[in-house]
Amino acid sequence: MKYQIEMQYKITGNRKVLFKSDWLDAEMALLTGEQLEKSGRATDLSFIDEMNSSWSLKELRKLSAEIEEEPHDIEVYFDGGFNKDTNEAGLGAIIYYKQGKKNFRLRGNELIEQMDTNNEAEYAALYYALNLLEELGVHHLPVEIKGDSQVVLKQLEGEWPCFEENLNRWLDRIEEKMKELGIEPRYEALPRKENKEADRLATQALEGTIINSTIEIN
Repeated sequence: MKYQIEMQYKITGNRKVLFKSDWLDAEMALLTGEQLEKSGRATDLSFIDEMNSSWSLKELRKLSAEIEEEPHDIEVYFDGGFNKDTNEAGLGAIIYYKQGKKNFRLRGNELIEQMDTNNEAEYAALYYALNLLEELGVHHLPVEIKGDSQVVLKQLEGEWPCFEENLNRWLDRIEEKMKELGIEPRYEALPRKENKEADRLATQALEGTIINSTIEIN
């Protein structure tokens, strides 16, 4: 989670000027806020997060201590593979996140049946990734969601219309799950070569190799 500092700064003549900072990570926002407070020239100090909630310095200290023990700074990569001969889909997802002072990577995949198209497989892969986030305990956080399916990402953003009934059902399920978890999505479309890891997981699922692993990374 990133924060923007807002404050009134005292200048000569006891006048005040409103200042806003760049977006800062929690550690830098706290450090900056504490130094501003010690200067004695900053008043009405507040911290606005990416979900548009406002926190005092004291509240942010407490919040940061709590968040530090939960998954945060989350990036999700997803991909779906489709076998038109069997109507099966391989779903692949990678989740990068921080917890405590450590970084982790979760890799998972799943094989499901009765799929109709590759686009449906892509939607199912994103829904699968959201279920993994739920299992991690992720809630009320911004989440970066990255994939190479323009159809899924543009339709979720509302830029492209969705006329297929089965895809609309997946759209509804995904939006409902995000609302339930309080996730604020940040979508990013990737070239296929930058989504190879998720693609490989989807292919492995179609080949019968199921993976679910979490490791600490540097």
